[in-house]
Amino acid sequence: MSQANNNTIAAILRNIEANGADPAIITTESSDPKLVTLAYADIRGQSERFRRQANILYGADVPVGTVISSLLPNGLTCLLVFLATTLQRWVAAPLNPAMKQSEVEFYLEDAATRVLIVPEGTGEDNQGVRAARKLNVPVWTAGWEENNGLRLAILGGNGVSAEPAALRSKDAFSGPQPDDTALLLHTSGTTGRPKAVPLTHGNIARSMLNIANTYKLTKADRSFIVMPLFHVHGLIGATLSTLFAGGSVVVPPRFSASHFWPEFQQSGSNWYSAVPTIHQILLRREVPSPVPQIRFIRSCSAALAPTVLAELESKLGAPVLEAYAMTEAAHQMCSNPLPPAQHKPGSVGIPQGVELAILDDDDNETHLGEVCIRGPNVTPGYLHNAEANAKSFTQGSHWFRTGDQGYIDSDGYLVLTGRIKELINRGGEKISPLELDAVLLKCPGVAEAVSFAVADEMYGQEVNAAVVPKNGASVTEEQVREFMLDAVAKFKVPKRVFIADELPRTATGKIQRRVVAEHFAGPQ
Repeated sequence: MSQANNNTIAAILRNIEANGADPAIITTESSDPKLVTLAYADIRGQSERFRRQANILYGADVPVGTVISSLLPNGLTCLLVFLATTLQRWVAAPLNPAMKQSEVEFYLEDAATRVLIVPEGTGEDNQGVRAARKLNVPVWTAGWEENNGLRLAILGGNGVSAEPAALRSKDAFSGPQPDDTALLLHTSGTTGRPKAVPLTHGNIARSMLNIANTYKLTKADRSFIVMPLFHVHGLIGATLSTLFAGGSVVVPPRFSASHFWPEFQQSGSNWYSAVPTIHQILLRREVPSPVPQIRFIRSCSAALAPTVLAELESKLGAPVLEAYAMTEAAHQMCSNPLPPAQHKPGSVGIPQGVELAILDDDDNETHLGEVCIRGPNVTPGYLHNAEANAKSFTQGSHWFRTGDQGYIDSDGYLVLTGRIKELINRGGEKISPLELDAVLLKCPGVAEAVSFAVADEMYGQEVNAAVVPKNGASVTEEQVREFMLDAVAKFKVPKRVFIADELPRTATGKIQRRVVAEHFAGPQ
């Protein structure tokens, strides 16, 4: 399949369907709906069903480029809502269902969302629903109807009739254009304000190609999806890359250590991609005997300790390939290659379908510096954010600055040595400390606050914070944590909160997170 005929998600799926590859999507025993198998042609059919229902609920034909956000748990409905949205030339903006109302409000407003989709059975007290109501964004529910498929309804109202009808031609199915935005995600920024990252059909199609090429994916491959589908790791890295090759994806409702191996084996899966935290959880459980036939294991989104890599390979008898990715690159930038090529513990591998350079502050190449990339998979730029674009893309040459420091070794493998930007990476979740600082300062009785990363065996990094109470105020760690639990998603809540009389400062009076972290939590 040539790249010229393969530059949108729609074109890729149309070509795979024409080549007779099946099945496409499989659910598990623990899924809802359970044990459903969909062919590639069914994806097209469900996209058409989604369009008919959406137009009825919208009251008119939904315009091209309309942003449709969703708060859906992993599963068949979540994946089909994404695919249907993008295939109809609308923009999918999936959100983390764990978000609090204030967070959802920001994302809906920043994305100019026109519709929010939530699971059937969601009530008015749901955080996302409350956010949408406040912004006057219509809320639809999505569920699964046996024998027919996707079912949409207005929250609190009735569904619509969408009886099967003649599908549009396969030529019409390729309607999306390479420059159409297919996916809109937000990434935490060093300014504290999350940045909207539009990814076009062309960006995602190229990333699907790059990843499929890296791991030599074919229609015989079956990926078991354990990462959230509202992140590029799960959506593009594990799911769309497999569909690119005509393979199958197995979609459980969530990662479950107790269900993982039984469902992995029952489904006939032969690879999975996860963050190091999940690998470590699986290592703590008994491996099935005989060991499942695994072609390779992929690790991404956070640094994988060489000891964990070695233990995985020893217990599971499969190569463990560490990769390097970012939302702005439609996921993958580098990866260790399959055997017989060398895969190096402690390295994130070699560039995969992208150009890579190590640049200094003046955009000159250097041995140790900032990792910069460019390629057809890289976003054209942050949405409505000229300042961020000026800081993140070099002038003229248009390299994207990742914010990571590293060097290329003598074999051409990239080794990451640190983070230039101050984002906290908790098990693959990127968290802005400035965002947390702003929330902490709203806590009653808090005068000063600073959040920071500390090393953690399970998650790579954990969130900690230090606060200084206002004069005369009594503030406890429990009070601060309870306040944060109500204000931000659970994974952002500091594991420890240090109550201090003052915060350590540099000689010039500045607060540096590294210094604060060492003062309260010890050397990292």
